[in-house]
This record gives sequence, structure tokens and C-alpha cells, in this order.
Amino acid sequence: MIRRARWPRRAADLRHVRTISGLVECRGCGLFQCMPSLQAGQLAECARCGQTLEWRRRTSPLQTPLAFCISSCALYLAALLSSLMTLNVYGRERTVSLVTGPMELLHEGWGEAGVLVGLVTIAAPAVVIGMMFAILYAASRRQMPDWAPHLLIWYEKLRPWSMIEVYVLGIFVAYTKLTDLAHVDVGPAVYLISALMLTMAASDSTLDTERIWRHRRVDSVTRMENGRRVEVDHCRIEDIPMPPADHLVACPACGLVGELSLPVSNLCCVGVCPRCDHRVWRRSPETLARTTAFLISAITFYFPANLYPVMTFFKIGGGGGHTIIEGAIELWQDGMIPLSLLVFFASIVVPMLKIISLSWMVGCTWRGTSFALVQRTRLFRIVDIIGRWSMIDVFMVSILVAVVRFNSLANVTANAGMVSFAAVVVLTLFAAWSFDPRVMWDAAGLNGPSPDDVGPAAVSAARPRHAAGPDSMEPRQA
Repeated sequence: MIRRARWPRRAADLRHVRTISGLVECRGCGLFQCMPSLQAGQLAECARCGQTLEWRRRTSPLQTPLAFCISSCALYLAALLSSLMTLNVYGRERTVSLVTGPMELLHEGWGEAGVLVGLVTIAAPAVVIGMMFAILYAASRRQMPDWAPHLLIWYEKLRPWSMIEVYVLGIFVAYTKLTDLAHVDVGPAVYLISALMLTMAASDSTLDTERIWRHRRVDSVTRMENGRRVEVDHCRIEDIPMPPADHLVACPACGLVGELSLPVSNLCCVGVCPRCDHRVWRRSPETLARTTAFLISAITFYFPANLYPVMTFFKIGGGGGHTIIEGAIELWQDGMIPLSLLVFFASIVVPMLKIISLSWMVGCTWRGTSFALVQRTRLFRIVDIIGRWSMIDVFMVSILVAVVRFNSLANVTANAGMVSFAAVVVLTLFAAWSFDPRVMWDAAGLNGPSPDDVGPAAVSAARPRHAAGPDSMEPRQA
């Protein structure tokens, strides 16, 4: 049984908090290390797991992302008002736009899928573009406004839900399926969305969030979880000896490293960050329990998602239901082998690999093993990146349902398999985002001692093999 951590022992024990500049924590393995001064085009990687800690862009930190953001706004508005594609079946035409697919799913009674598609293709891009404008405006001010840190935190959380790049592939797959049915004219929205994908990616790649956080002041007073206010001192790592690893904690939002006078618990909230006002946990709370719950739910939906048809395709002369694997086989038989492999990999292999990989990580963490720690950390980064691409089939079905509406001539309807598959994608995304890879290193005893009275299987190791020391890395060219 896991007992509640006894930290802090007494409120009077905690006199002050000290923030340390030039010290960073790797979000992949939890190692605290000194950050060298980076020049334009250089990046710093973790000395233990190889994860990128910071990357100094060659471009202007504000003007370049602002230019791409303005372009994204113009492209988004134009795509929203333009036609996506036009289908001609025996002289009858139907033209659809970006909003037609979610609306048709709602009309057919699949409200959950319709809302999901509308959120990730229409609402989320608009929100993140607007938030990018606000963030760049706040960063251009001499003193960053108090609302800016919260906006930057929410931007990092909401950006993955903007799936324009995945929607472009969904359009391509839907187009290939429609060419055998009738004549298809691609509308201007397809080209606008493709350009929007590039400009939004460029905005993210040129945005240097670390430089923006450095414009934010660090308050001289902060409050702990119990409501007690404490003073905050500031120093640089070059001016002090390396503090014990178990006394250090990094803000999960802005990365500011602080030193406390007592060992920091993995199970309790420390307090509020003096720079971004975000609640500070040394590790994500209940990361293993939440990840396990999401994985069990994803496995529950995975089997009906592959056994039941995702859509029913009717046309003159025949038709019937199509499962995900049948759709990939149909593309293969039509000679579109690369596209068939893409659908098979994104819709069948990726969800299964995510479930297996995360289950392996959770199991190894519960056992406290140090086997293949670096490989597991790199695998987690891959799982986190590729998870969104499984939405290709959901987007394809939404497009086909919208454009193929010709009653007895040709018709496409969504089925329960599509809703189950969408649930698998969302649940595996939540599972990956709720898992904290640093706990794998904690469980192996490689991040120093823990004050928690728990065993290795509960995230903290009883016998640390070696504590994190004052490691540093050499910058290299990006």
C-alpha cells in the first residue's frame, strides 16, 4: 500500500525557495544538468538519454513566427470559405466544404465523431492561430502581461489537437477512393489546407518558447500548496555548488528550476511556480494509474474498431460495409500500394504499437527495472509524435460521408466501427500524454533518493544506484 508522502514535515521547515538559472531538467529522464550558452543554430541534448533540451533558432524569435502566423490566419479563413471537392455522378453534382463532413456525421447520429472531427479540423486550428498571435504580442512587450504565461501553457496543450496535417492525408485517401466511383474535382480548399499545414508547422518550428519565458519576471514571493507564502531567491548555477538532486524541482510548464530546503516528494504538489503561476509537481500526479486506465479503455475499443465496419458504401451494382483492414486491402488491389501501406500502418499498426509500447513502459516501471531505459525513453518520444496520424481513417470517412450523398445512385454512411476507432485514437493520445517518462528512471533508482515511503514499484526506488550529478552537455549544430 502506498502511504501518503510526509512532505513538508512542518510548515516552519520551509523558509525560502531558490530558483537557479542555467540549470535544466530533462523531461525525458529527469536528469538535472547545466545548460551551456547556445548560439544561433545550435541545440543542446541530454547527456543521458539524448533528448533535445533547447534549440536556438537562426531566425528572428518574433518576426518570423509572426509572418507565418499571419499567413496561417489568411489561409485558414480562405479554406473555410472555399469548396473542398466536387463529385459528379451521372450528371448530378455535390460540392462540400470543410464543415460539411462534421455536419453530416451529426445528422447521421454519430455526434461524438462529428464533434471530434469539427474540433480538430475547424475549432482547434482557429484557437491555436489566435493564441499564437496573442503570445507573440505579449512577447513583444517590455514586460510580459500576467495572462501571457497561462496562454503559453494552454497553447502547448492544445496545439496537438490541431490535426490539419493529418486531415490532408485523409483528403488524399478519400480522393483515391472516389476516383473509381465518379469524376472528382479538387477544390481550392485542398491547396489552401496544404499550405496551412506548412505555415502552421513553420510557426511552431520558429517559435523559441525559452526566449519568451526569459522575458517573464520571476516573483520574489510565491505560495506553497498549503497556502503559506515564502520568499524566492535567485542565483545562477555557476555561482553555487550543485544542489542535491532530490531537493530540486522543475516547473512542468516553463521549466524554471527551483531548490527547496527539504527533499521534494513525488506524490504531492510543491506549490506555485513564481514565474508562470502553474502548480508544480516533481512528477505528473498518478501517472501510472491514469495511463493504465486509458490503456485498458483503448484495448476495450480496439477490437470492435477492427471487427466492425467503419463505413457502408452503396453504389449501383452493389456495395457493403468496409472495415479498416478491408479498406487497406482494397487500395492494394487497386494498385495503390504506397497508400495502402500508409493506411495499414497508421490505422492498424500504430494504435497496436502504442498500446503495446505504453504497456511495456508501465510494466517495467511497476517492476522498477533498468532494462533498456534509453531505448524506452526514445520509444516514448516516437509514440508521442505518431499518435495523431491514426486519425486518417476517421477524416476519410467524414469526407466520404459528406460528398457521396446521391440516394440510390451512390451513398456512404458511417458505422459504429468508426466511432470505436476514434475512441481508440483519443484514448491512446490521452495515455501517452498522461505518462511521465521520468518515472521510469525514478523507478530504476537513477534520479537520486526519494523522501516518499514507497517501494520501487511505486515510482521511487529504495536503493538508488547513482544520483544525478552536475552533468552538462556540449552544444552542437542543429
